Amino acid sequence: MTKKKRVIKEIRQLIMITLGAVIAAAGLEFFLVPNNILDGGVIGLSIIAAELTGLTMSIFLIVLNLPFLYIGFRKIGMKFTIHTLYGVIVLSASTAYLHHFEPVTNDLFLATVIGAVILGTGVGLVIRTGGALDGSEIIAILVSKKRPVSVGQFIMIVNVFIFILAAFLVFSWETAMYSIITYYIAYKMIDIVVEGMEELKSVTIISDMPEEISAELMKQLGRGMTYIQGQGVFTGEPKKIIYTIVTRIELSTLRSIVEDIDPNALVAIENIADVSGSNFDKGTAH
Repeated sequence: MTKKKRVIKEIRQLIMITLGAVIAAAGLEFFLVPNNILDGGVIGLSIIAAELTGLTMSIFLIVLNLPFLYIGFRKIGMKFTIHTLYGVIVLSASTAYLHHFEPVTNDLFLATVIGAVILGTGVGLVIRTGGALDGSEIIAILVSKKRPVSVGQFIMIVNVFIFILAAFLVFSWETAMYSIITYYIAYKMIDIVVEGMEELKSVTIISDMPEEISAELMKQLGRGMTYIQGQGVFTGEPKKIIYTIVTRIELSTLRSIVEDIDPNALVAIENIADVSGSNFDKGTAH
């Protein structure tokens, strides 16, 4: 990659991080914070700290993230840390500016759902670009490498503690329960933004008629395919294994084609979060 292309790519990444952080700030200040609804992680702790001290949340977003950013720099790398620091600064500045505006709604249910969707969209954009807005995710990644606990499980444990802390120190149990709903919706929105709404499937087909099957799949689906050279364990005979990626909608057609040509073929299907490269278009066949 040339220097010019690297600079353009970096500028695009910074623009997307800026957009994501501003969107996340809008979800917080227009919906969640005015109604005392928490998100998890450092953002949730910042809301609690702001309520207890009377200072603005924007200050704590930076201060509480600094230790995690240092750990991220030491363990993950400079580029991720810079992107995360930039995202946190934009988020802090945006929440400070938007804090002066009136909330869109005071209805707790609407604030919970709409605020979580907007917040999750913003955070998802930043994560997809290669940064983060919450330093607790850095710790979760590092802990998961050394302990038998997943990143999601660690974050859930931390957030349950934060919600209980908020219920005792600052807000009510009702608010804490709304906060749990907020966290769940935001978490799902992050997945949608990062991975996409389209469910992709990788398919491995083992058959004695690989040429016939691949030819018909190419004809009807237009998807590219790859032959993987294999060998039967019992027979010792070489086999051509078909590997391809299709959308959920195309899966039924694929199964029908394989069954018509070789009812004894083995078809293994796995979920895929995302695909890039090789001119793969998720929306249309090639």
